[in-house]
Amino acid sequence: MSSESTVAADPDTPPAAAEPPYAGGRLPLLGHAGKLVGDPLGFLAGLRDHGDVVRLRLGPKTAYAVNDPELVGELLKSPGYEVGGPLWETLEVLLGKGVATSNGADHRRQRRMMQPSFRPERIADHGPVMEEEARATADRWQPGETVDVAAETFRTAVRIVSRSLLEVDSIGEKADRISASLGTVFEGLYRRVVLPVGPLYKMPTRANRRFERALADLHTLVDEVIAERRSSGALGEDLLGVLLTATQESGAPLADQEIHDHLVSLIVAGSENVASTLAWTFQLLTEHPEQETRVVEEVNSVTGDRPVSYGDLDALVHTKNVIVEAMRVRPAAWIFTRRSVAENELGGYRIPADTDIVYSAYAMQRDPRSFERHLEFDPDRWLPERAARVPKFAMMPFSVGKRKCPGDHFSMAEIALVLATVLPRWHLAPVAASDPAPRIGITLAPKRLLLRAEPR
Repeated sequence: MSSESTVAADPDTPPAAAEPPYAGGRLPLLGHAGKLVGDPLGFLAGLRDHGDVVRLRLGPKTAYAVNDPELVGELLKSPGYEVGGPLWETLEVLLGKGVATSNGADHRRQRRMMQPSFRPERIADHGPVMEEEARATADRWQPGETVDVAAETFRTAVRIVSRSLLEVDSIGEKADRISASLGTVFEGLYRRVVLPVGPLYKMPTRANRRFERALADLHTLVDEVIAERRSSGALGEDLLGVLLTATQESGAPLADQEIHDHLVSLIVAGSENVASTLAWTFQLLTEHPEQETRVVEEVNSVTGDRPVSYGDLDALVHTKNVIVEAMRVRPAAWIFTRRSVAENELGGYRIPADTDIVYSAYAMQRDPRSFERHLEFDPDRWLPERAARVPKFAMMPFSVGKRKCPGDHFSMAEIALVLATVLPRWHLAPVAASDPAPRIGITLAPKRLLLRAEPR
């Protein structure tokens, strides 16, 4: 008989959660970073085949990718995870400590301060500005002109957010400068997310110098806006006025840096994502003229001979379904990260404390397990009876829970108004020099979307 004793497992103690498997294709030193640079969309779209939760190597770091919609919803609603990880750490270079990147008490205070500006009645007040800018966009084009759609939609989005939420006209005139700077910054930021090797980006390379110049230019523009408003003495009731008169819990006014960071977040979120969604929608409609025809017919049936207005939006059901489907097929915001604040369990797997989590809206929204004919552009899938069959959390373009985008209704309103204003006047046809392939950056946008304006 052996002298060694055997200790029986406690039947009331649950077994330790397992480590998730590694995704295939990792390389020495780089890990999976090479795939995330070379073909990130294809790589992320295939991750769920490796498991609902998998481990990734990003240079020297290990991250966990969550690929199942239900688990992503659990991740976003759980207090065990916060905004963090390589995406948000990298975005802090641009956004600072504004409402998009803060956590805990700071985030709650900042969100309470901004939320009134996005109430339905306040958004309705901005309707005339949205209508005016949409008409100005359509008025700029000439018959047969080749339109740089990404530049045009960006200019429109910058002017709407700056005139509506900030009541600043001057920044709208600098839209081209902002667009060029943001494109350079977003490409540089994405590389810093997937290959987080700090010393690499301090080297005096041409790409690093372009990145630093573009970043400095954006921050200078925002400081100019704040200085102009203060010098005018007219604070107003718009969001910039709210920030300039707001106080901290101690009663002290907001620090200049916090005001600056909030404005950067508003301009970036209110211009880049909206402009990219509009550009993708126009591009998809060139590929699906029957859907374009339906939008035009719907708008005309609602408005008759008059221009479309904010009050018409509730009746533009198909137009809004077109936008949602464009967001599904070509999401502007396509990759996100979180960080675990303590050891957690997700999908039966152990998630260590202080671990980076990655999930991709692009991959989830094009997953055949969630969407029938997943690569087909089909706006009717958002009719109520069909939308009810889409798994929960498989489609959440504005996120969910406490981090849900406060400007979701504002963004949808301006996108719908621009589409409903432009399309009844102009048919946009592709030209040979156009390159609608995605430009990989922090957001997805067409590389070079050129369309010819043909009057109806």
